[in-house]
Amino acid sequence: MEHAGHYATQVAPMLITIGAIFIAGLLADLIGRHTPLPRVTLLLLAGVLVGPSVLDLLPPFTERWFPVLTNIALAMIGFLIGGQLTPDALRKLGRRVLVLSASKVLLASLFVGIGLLLAGAGLQAALLLAGIAPATAPAATFDVVHEAGANGEFTQTLLGLVAIDDAWGIMLFTVLFSLAQVLGGAGGEARELLGAVWELTGAVALGALLGLPMAWLTGRVRAGEPTQAEALGFVMLCSGIALWLEVSYLLACVTLGAVVASRAKHHSRPFQAIEGIEWPYLILFFLLAGAALELESLLSVGLIGAVYILLRSAGLYAGAQLGGRLGGAPPRIYHWIGFAVLPQAGVALGLALVAAQRFPALEQLILPTVFGSTVLFELLGPVATRFALRRAGEVPA
Repeated sequence: MEHAGHYATQVAPMLITIGAIFIAGLLADLIGRHTPLPRVTLLLLAGVLVGPSVLDLLPPFTERWFPVLTNIALAMIGFLIGGQLTPDALRKLGRRVLVLSASKVLLASLFVGIGLLLAGAGLQAALLLAGIAPATAPAATFDVVHEAGANGEFTQTLLGLVAIDDAWGIMLFTVLFSLAQVLGGAGGEARELLGAVWELTGAVALGALLGLPMAWLTGRVRAGEPTQAEALGFVMLCSGIALWLEVSYLLACVTLGAVVASRAKHHSRPFQAIEGIEWPYLILFFLLAGAALELESLLSVGLIGAVYILLRSAGLYAGAQLGGRLGGAPPRIYHWIGFAVLPQAGVALGLALVAAQRFPALEQLILPTVFGSTVLFELLGPVATRFALRRAGEVPA
């Protein structure tokens, strides 16, 4: 009896917490249907409210859930985004997406780097923050699109952008990170560049290697529960192996989805299976992400943080304008796509932690700036994304 009582006191708080978070997700979904706020923003706000910054209601064990849920949620999102990158879609949007993505990544980085130099941040800090600035938030962007039921040329371009933005961003960050090391006499630039090449090429190779057997299997298993097991098994296997090999699990899962969508006869089945079960994971992910946001970081941002926030936004908008014109996109795409890619989350935080670990003298500048700006971009970015989708005319009435 004593053992049973001890077991109950351990398990009961976990079940109550999961149940309460799912109910919060239901409320966010219902409120989001009748207000301008997307459910992603509402879940993040709920997380901030119950997190340590305000009411501090979440049990300590939820901190251990967040890294795992982050990997699962982003792996699913990556797979679903990859499913949009079929040969037909790439032929139609390929050049446009590549030019748009490269342009906004470069201009966001350039604006932030030059602005921070002029604001007195120092060359190393300016380089590191310029490398972090272009990172986006695929999970938040994808969920806003899914919630709004948006579809069309603008939506496909947006999903294509967030599918490859982080690949460009990781490459650019690695180059600027290595340059900052050279300026600081830290060395190791060749090793860092080789690491970046491995992170990207290894991810693509892994996604392709797992995508081929998955594409062969798709359509040979019955729809429904067997397809769910197939889809979840391959997506989580891909994510786990990518983490083990230290390559980008997001890019690996995007590649997995693209290979399956390109080669499988019944390619829509695994994507429909993931779409049918992803929302509970995303509820947990977004609410715990909100709980992890520290409002104190927002208050400590100061001038450098304000410059970073304003110039990242301006760089993304200007890059979309330039890239859209160069890529031959219609005006309704390049006028509004810059607003749609404002959300910034996990990738930026991860890059900030890498920079802070290698440059401890800059930790007190880099971490508050990125953490504080992430609070704003995560809360307001999804609102801007839904606004852009509406202005582009791709949200059903």
